[in-house]
Amino acid sequence: MALPHEWQLRVDKLKKSLRGIFGGNEAPRPKMCPACGTLVGTTATRCHECGTSLTFSLAAAGRGVSGFFGGSTPATLVLLVVNTLMFAVSLVSSLQKGEELSLVGGMNGEVLARLGASFGPLIYQDHQYFRLVTANFLHGSVLHIFFNMWILLSLGPALEELYGSARYLFLYTVTGIAGYVLSSLNGNFSVGASAALLGLIGAMLAITTKRGGDYIRAQRNRLIFWVVIIFAQGFLVRQLQVDNWAHFGGLAAGFVLGKLFADRQPTPGPELKRAYALGWFAAAIIIVSFAFMILHVRDGMS
Repeated sequence: MALPHEWQLRVDKLKKSLRGIFGGNEAPRPKMCPACGTLVGTTATRCHECGTSLTFSLAAAGRGVSGFFGGSTPATLVLLVVNTLMFAVSLVSSLQKGEELSLVGGMNGEVLARLGASFGPLIYQDHQYFRLVTANFLHGSVLHIFFNMWILLSLGPALEELYGSARYLFLYTVTGIAGYVLSSLNGNFSVGASAALLGLIGAMLAITTKRGGDYIRAQRNRLIFWVVIIFAQGFLVRQLQVDNWAHFGGLAAGFVLGKLFADRQPTPGPELKRAYALGWFAAAIIIVSFAFMILHVRDGMS
């Protein structure tokens, strides 16, 4: 069956990108460095300006992935898709165990544990550190994932366009891990993207501290209001089972990274190469974590 036209174009773009990354059988022609944009000779294997490999480069691979998914915010799209798919898997598995679907519940605890929920004894005693990552892609109810994905789509694209997809994915991954480290050390059994989402809010708060003006102050006040509401829910509405430890860890890590990152797209050259390295490192952590989750999916709470 033929692919829809839009997806066929994306596949063609990916094929061209992969030919550029790994080389191909086409006649030699001038090349453009994917990291700095410099035109180099037909036989060159490395850019004479920035030193980027033309046989394989993280910059070229990153551009290929971005072109395949389309748009200027491919990382946000991928995060949305993975969260949704994991919710579907956990929901079907919970229904098979006799759980009843509801807006505020319905997820079976054993199912969430098998799929990588964060829980201290499993992480530190059984050395299942992948849970610090996979817990960010699991949710406990329909409302849980709905509000988290709404926040992701509200904040993610703006930060991804500001930082670039690579640094944005690194920010999302590291802040999520930081949140669940703090949560698991305090004995919580927890799931949800909110640790990483508080990381995005933390980064945005850091950005507002570097800039002035009425608009920036209004944005900072709005973000602070969001943070206060989120933490107040955790303290005052116990039934919601809000994990404030995960939220605080993600928020703090996001604020630190927001202070360290330049508030712009990485410039071509060494800075861009470092950014792509961070992005691919984060992607590798996610992929490896899901691989370990699959290996341990039958272990459950043992």
